[in-house]
Amino acid sequence: MPLPDHLPPFGFDAAPPAPDRPFVAIGDVHGRADLLAPVLDRAAAHALPVVLVGDYIDHGPDSAGVLRLLHDHAGRIDLTCLRGNHEDLLLRFLRRPRKMGRTWLRYGGRTTLASYGITDLPADITLADLSRARYALRAAMGATVSWMQSMPYWWQSGNVAVLHAGADPAMPLADQLPKAMAWGHPDFGVVPRRDGVWCVHGHRIVPRLAIRDGVMSIDTGAWKTGKLCAVLIGEGGVRPF
Repeated sequence: MPLPDHLPPFGFDAAPPAPDRPFVAIGDVHGRADLLAPVLDRAAAHALPVVLVGDYIDHGPDSAGVLRLLHDHAGRIDLTCLRGNHEDLLLRFLRRPRKMGRTWLRYGGRTTLASYGITDLPADITLADLSRARYALRAAMGATVSWMQSMPYWWQSGNVAVLHAGADPAMPLADQLPKAMAWGHPDFGVVPRRDGVWCVHGHRIVPRLAIRDGVMSIDTGAWKTGKLCAVLIGEGGVRPF
C-alpha cells in the first residue's frame, strides 16, 4: 500500500519510518467505544495490523465497552494493545485498593467503575468503600484483568516503536523502565534519539497529529474532543486513517 512521503526531518537524523509492514496506530481511547469501533472495522476490512498506545479506560463514558470491543477484535485482526498509565492505575487499585483508590478516582476511575455498573460510591469515600468497589470491579471484569496484566509496554516494527507516554532517549528501548514507558520521561520529545528509531506515543494531548524530531504524538483527547487519532504508518510516510 503506497503512502505519501510528507514527513519533514525536523533535525532528526534518521531514515523515514519503515516498519516491516504498514500498520495502524491508534491514540488514547479513554472510554470512547463509539469512536474506536469504526477504526477497528476499517482496519479489519484492509487486513492491517493495529497497535493501540494504551489508556482505554477512564474519563469517557464506556470503558467496559472499549475493553469488550478490543477483545472481540482480537480474533479478527492482528491487534496489539499496549499498557498505558490508566491501565497501570487500575491494576494497582485492584492490588491495593485502600492505598491506590483515591488516586485512581482522581484520574477518572469513577467513570470506569460506572461502566461496570458500580455507581454507589459516595463523594466522601471511605477505605471500606474502596475495598467494596475493588471486589465488585474484580468480579465484573473477570478474565479481562489477566489480559490487562499481560499488556506489553512497547512494540516495535522496523525503525518504528509505539509506546504510551515516552522513553529515555539516551537508552535503548529494550532497557527502559516500565515507569518511563507508561508515565513518560522528561527528555522525551526534547532530546532526539540517536538510534534512528521513530517513537509513536499518546498520553499528552495534542490538537492533531504532531511529528517532530522522530516523535509522533497521536493523543487528540478523544474523551473530551470527540476526535480519536488513528494513523497509517508505512515505509516513507504517515497519513490519517
